[in-house]
Amino acid sequence: MQRRTLLAAPVAAPLAAPLISPMAAPLVAAALAGAAEPAAAQGAPQGTESQDAVPSLASDEYFVPARDAGIELYVRNKRPEGLAARPDRTVLFVHGATYPAETAFDLPLGDISWMDYIAARGFDVWCMDVRGYGRSTRPPEMARPAAENPPLVRGETAVADIAAVADFIRERRGLPRLVVMGWSWGTALMGRYAADNPSLVERVVLYAPVWLRNTPSLVQAGPGPLGAYRTVTRQQARERWLAGVPEEKKAALIPAGWFDYWANLTFATDPEGQRLRPPVLRAPNGVVLDGQEYWSAGRPFYDPAKITAPTLLVLAEWDRDTPLYMATTLFPLLTNAPGKRLVVLAEGTHSILMERNRGALFQAVQVFLEEAPAG
Repeated sequence: MQRRTLLAAPVAAPLAAPLISPMAAPLVAAALAGAAEPAAAQGAPQGTESQDAVPSLASDEYFVPARDAGIELYVRNKRPEGLAARPDRTVLFVHGATYPAETAFDLPLGDISWMDYIAARGFDVWCMDVRGYGRSTRPPEMARPAAENPPLVRGETAVADIAAVADFIRERRGLPRLVVMGWSWGTALMGRYAADNPSLVERVVLYAPVWLRNTPSLVQAGPGPLGAYRTVTRQQARERWLAGVPEEKKAALIPAGWFDYWANLTFATDPEGQRLRPPVLRAPNGVVLDGQEYWSAGRPFYDPAKITAPTLLVLAEWDRDTPLYMATTLFPLLTNAPGKRLVVLAEGTHSILMERNRGALFQAVQVFLEEAPAG
């Protein structure tokens, strides 16, 4: 296991973080007040960062060995200095099907990332990339043409990666349990982990939860046989992001500069893909095959009744990737999750964590994380 202390912004990138405008309150205050402050006033990236939005946080990154040889998993941690370890205050976040965790969960928009926001409230916050994503080891098959190998990184493999990182965190902090949080495909992974390991999970947050599908998936690998991985261009990423948004709402949904800032950081995590023209991001296709064999075939990847921790389902109304019917179908199946909750947020998409109304998401999740246990 390698460790490196973070002294600056998450990943080196050609753009600096967007600054908050003097006219707009910091997002922490907006979220705590329940406001959805139009972040368009926060403007495009400016080149320096204000230090006023969040208190001083300790930041570290690690490369944790997976359970099989030759794979290292990238893990990032933020927490207040001197914070005492507690199961209910230790959170592990995992990404979705296409993009890594750190460039979304720890993307400092308007001076603050979601990771900063949770950590600033007294939490020990972690995020990780499954193999094949971000700065985790890419399987050697990803260096070959996609058609030469079958789909990489199936759900079972990804859950094993999560288990390795969760073990690392619990051992490092001396904890019996922790809070697990997933986004999109990550909700299937964390749902499976929580169902298989109920004694190791304190709470469950499923943001944009995936469940049995009766509409086409927006995660597609293109025509022909399903290869090891797929490629995504910036234009495709933007089109998918805005799918389902009313035309008159699109212009204001993502504040100026935010999409390019995210895309620059995200696509930079795949140097090999950046050498292609047009530049692309490569993503393993195991999730696509899982979608075909599980969600689109009426087969759940996990049993919700086996989750025994308090569970939050949260999504936005314009989410076309994981539409509302998935959450409303999943919710009653959480028969043993005390204090379960379903929250639907207005005027947001699958990626509301990086949109003008992100404060509503932050607040909804934070209230759930901080409330007393049910019962």
